[in-house]
Order: sequence, then C-alpha cells, then structure tokens
Amino acid sequence: MVIKETGIGSKEVLLADLDHIMSELGFVRWAWDYNHATYDCKFDDKNSTYYLRVQANAVEGKLEDPHTLLQLEEPYMGKQVFPHGLDYDAPIPDAVVQAARRKLQVLSDKLQQLADKTGVH
Repeated sequence: MVIKETGIGSKEVLLADLDHIMSELGFVRWAWDYNHATYDCKFDDKNSTYYLRVQANAVEGKLEDPHTLLQLEEPYMGKQVFPHGLDYDAPIPDAVVQAARRKLQVLSDKLQQLADKTGVH
C-alpha cells in the first residue's frame, strides 16, 4: 500500500542527515546497495506485524559516503508474511495506517526544517 500526499516523495536529503533523522524516528536502514537505501519502521497490531518503508535513491554520489544526495520515494506499507517477506496488498488496520501517517508527518516536518536550514530540497 503506497501512502500518498505525505510531502516526502521526491524530497532530497544528504545520507548522513537522513540516517540521523530516520534513526531518531525509529526507522532502520536494512537494505542498501551503492545507489539505493531502504528504511523500515515496524508496527505491531495484535497478531500481525507491519512495516512502513521509505526508499531513497542516490542522485549524486554513492551510498556510505555521508555527503551522498538522496531522493526519497513515496512511502509504502506491507504486512509481514513469514518467511516470505511483506505483502503489500494485505489490508492494514486503520489504527496502524494512522500511526504510520503520524510518523510520516513528523518525518516530513523534520525534512522541511532541514531543507530550510541547508537549502537542500
């Protein structure tokens, strides 16, 4: 499930800044290669686990250089299906979606504050 109208898709941010902000918000950078990083935030609801995922692509530089400029994609969520990964088509409880939206609003605000300070948009 793609979460639209978050103000996050197409934002640009330096890797070091994004790693710091995402860590503060409880996201973990699991998957990455030299041009792409994926940040996940876990949400538990009764007997199921859901992940909010934000992907970032290198615009200038390569990952692990803290000065690499990344562009964010629209965030999305999926239900954990053991052992296969995430089911992006599974229904997600409204309470989980609302919690994810609140987290994304904080992320969007922090990214805007950073952009205002650094000039990177």
